[in-house]
Amino acid sequence: MSPVLLVAAPEGPTLADFGKDPLWITIIKAVFIFVFLMLGVVFGVWMERKVIARMQHRYGPNRAGKFGLLQSVADGLKMGLKEDLIPRTVDKVLYMLAPIILAVPAFLAFSIIPFGPTVSMFGVETPLQLTDLPVAVLFVLAMASIGVYGIVLAGWSSRSPYAILGGLRSSAQVVSYEIAMGLSFVAVFLFAGTLSTSEIVAAQAHGSSFEIGGITIHLPSWYAILLLPSFLIYVITMFGETNRIPFDLPEGEGELVGGFQTEYSSSLKFALIMLAEYVNVFTVSALSITLFLGGWRAPWPISLWEGANVGWWPMLWFFIKLVLVFACFIWVRASLPRIRYDQLMAFGWKVLIPLNLGWILLVAAVRATRVVTDEQRGIVFTLAAIILAGALAIWFRFDTVLQRRREEKAAQIEADYERFREEPEAGGFPVPPLDLPHYHGAGRKEVPSGSN
Repeated sequence: MSPVLLVAAPEGPTLADFGKDPLWITIIKAVFIFVFLMLGVVFGVWMERKVIARMQHRYGPNRAGKFGLLQSVADGLKMGLKEDLIPRTVDKVLYMLAPIILAVPAFLAFSIIPFGPTVSMFGVETPLQLTDLPVAVLFVLAMASIGVYGIVLAGWSSRSPYAILGGLRSSAQVVSYEIAMGLSFVAVFLFAGTLSTSEIVAAQAHGSSFEIGGITIHLPSWYAILLLPSFLIYVITMFGETNRIPFDLPEGEGELVGGFQTEYSSSLKFALIMLAEYVNVFTVSALSITLFLGGWRAPWPISLWEGANVGWWPMLWFFIKLVLVFACFIWVRASLPRIRYDQLMAFGWKVLIPLNLGWILLVAAVRATRVVTDEQRGIVFTLAAIILAGALAIWFRFDTVLQRRREEKAAQIEADYERFREEPEAGGFPVPPLDLPHYHGAGRKEVPSGSN
């Protein structure tokens, strides 16, 4: 007997509801998103500086405006009016174009984020979302990939070794972590059956239930609970995708001065780079809310109120979720140190991507049990368990062997160091002779005992 899928009908806008708005409604939505992101950057910078200051027992911004609320505005005006210094040897066209390539895709990616259900705006029924696409989530990944060109061109056009290294680091980092990010979406696509952001939110409106062997299994509505490994991997890749601590290697001050933006003075171009970084943070945060945290829908127990997901109230729930996710970025920045570049790449390629592939295999096996017969279901589960167990055994064995080799190498280095200290003639570290004269004070010389 094939399993019976009991899923409530989707609620909220669907793909069929888009493309029908008048031009002036579309312009209002686009202006709202632009203003929302600009104000979000202004208050996001203030919030980050204020929260980190409190965590470090400082006051933070407290001069410009009440509680320092106008500090970000003052900084923006300063960078906009400051003299724009351009190094003589840069490629001026690409040098000027790179910050724009960084900022524009960051704003475009936010156009497919749903803020709420269908509402009446000046007498016109319209979804609280600028647009939607059958491949909306892939559009976000495409915009993130284009933004990397801005970082690479900023480093290359600066004609500085530090800037070029920062740009190359960023390109390699985004390639590795964007693969893991894309794989973390696959499980969501398998359960939602669509790549449209509005329909993914609608798929999380109610939990689903299915029967296996006469037993009904109830699944939660939010994919952050149902697909917890995908959510955790996506959260990690968010920091790598936006170059935030602990993955801010393209801007590592200790080794690259300022990374790809070393040759950009504190002018309007530098402000555009910082603006693009914070808008990208808001974009990946909003995407995590849309795909894993129920989107604009109210959390429990607010969802028990019948009017919680109707009208303009959902915008409030979406904004609260966005603030909480952004607070996690601040918390991580204030808590974790920057990792080494080899650790960054090894973690992306050797941990996140293999775990993602194994998890996708398991999710696909679970989804397959809903469309096969009872005889085939046991075979699918058995094969999935064998493959997953084999992959884990190989991974643990590989990791154990590597760890043993690291320990042996460290012990050998320690033994060589001790031998070189005792036997300098063995080719180790140079040790000064012990019978050199010792100087005490200015010009006084102590002659070693036994000398003539």
